[in-house]
Amino acid sequence: MAITRRVFMKNSAMAMVATTAVPSFLARAVYGAQTSGGKTKFVVIFQRGAADGLNIVVPHGESAYYSMRPSIAIPRPRNGAESAIDLDGFFGLHPSLADLKPLWDQRHLAIVHASGSPDVTRSHFDAQDYMESGTPGVKSTEDGWLNRTLQSQPEEKPAPFRAVALGTALPRILAGSVPAVAISNVRDFAVGGQNPQAMPISNTFESMYAQSVDTVLHGTGNETFEAVKMLKATDPNKYQPAPGANYPRGRFGDSLRQTAQLLKADLGVEVAFTDIGGWDHHVNEGSTQGQLATILREFGQSLAAFWIDIGDLAENTVLVTMSEFGRTARENGNRGTDHGHANVMFAMGGPVKGGRVYGRWPGLSQGQLYEGRDLAVTTDFRRVLGEAVYRHVGNRNLETVFPGFQDSPGNFPGLLG
Repeated sequence: MAITRRVFMKNSAMAMVATTAVPSFLARAVYGAQTSGGKTKFVVIFQRGAADGLNIVVPHGESAYYSMRPSIAIPRPRNGAESAIDLDGFFGLHPSLADLKPLWDQRHLAIVHASGSPDVTRSHFDAQDYMESGTPGVKSTEDGWLNRTLQSQPEEKPAPFRAVALGTALPRILAGSVPAVAISNVRDFAVGGQNPQAMPISNTFESMYAQSVDTVLHGTGNETFEAVKMLKATDPNKYQPAPGANYPRGRFGDSLRQTAQLLKADLGVEVAFTDIGGWDHHVNEGSTQGQLATILREFGQSLAAFWIDIGDLAENTVLVTMSEFGRTARENGNRGTDHGHANVMFAMGGPVKGGRVYGRWPGLSQGQLYEGRDLAVTTDFRRVLGEAVYRHVGNRNLETVFPGFQDSPGNFPGLLG
């Protein structure tokens, strides 16, 4: 008889408790799905810098892709060689994302290609702001769409960790009236950028973004200190990821490990956010090896480890990734790519109807390119996020979450069951 994921995880947990003196924090982590009350969890990841969606999820069935990228294209799938990992005969994963293929095969990972913002800006700062505010082209929006997701679902006694960001400052996406907490390091109980030992942001672009976030976006003092007390009570230094959850070294892997830790500690987390920078590859982007391959390896390994780590909580968890815009369809003269338009989004989780690439593929022939240079957007990013908000979080007030966006459930991609 086949052993299901749920049976395997529960039996493994029971064996661990039976044979080991498990600290109280680890016991809660092992049985996280039972103590969390069945509430849904929504995790959002931002790939800052404009990731190259065409080399992340490769249209290997599109001949124009290879003619436009003579030195950086990912080779068509070939057995025993570094090449695209075939998904459906037309699309394939970059080989550095091999850790995600089992999730695809298990139908817990879905992809939305040619997705993005309808706004035409090629400015990192404006595009990120629009995707975090959820109002493309409108700079006057004061709060973020992820905060508004919770605003229209008020709780009488909200948990201090209801909304949490892993980072040194609260991001634009969580700005708003619902209290949210930014944590730079769970182990040191550092909140809102107050930890002088926190890992510095690695490059100039991400540093400039962090400095541009206004200090008023931090959680208020009362919520912050209440959250710190709750976190200390869980004794987070004793946390160990689940067996097989091998997070790579680096800021992003550590952020997802800590996200899993918070979800499993039964602290009332409903939405969580983290980001990963370093996607702005104008020069020497690389193909199966190089800058993009390196960051994709960290990205894929971290997501796969997170999936294993959260165990049964995956049944009530949806994770979505996004980036401000894609890259040009053609490589540039420096064997890199410049700022483009459409990109690719991932959706992962128990409720996700995975094993499928969603969205309408616009094509890469000259007449199909946006402004003659970019992959065209055929799925508005708010449609993907809106489906998660509506069907997973259960918030039916999409006009509040994404003001000005006329949409209905009938237009959702169909990612979620």
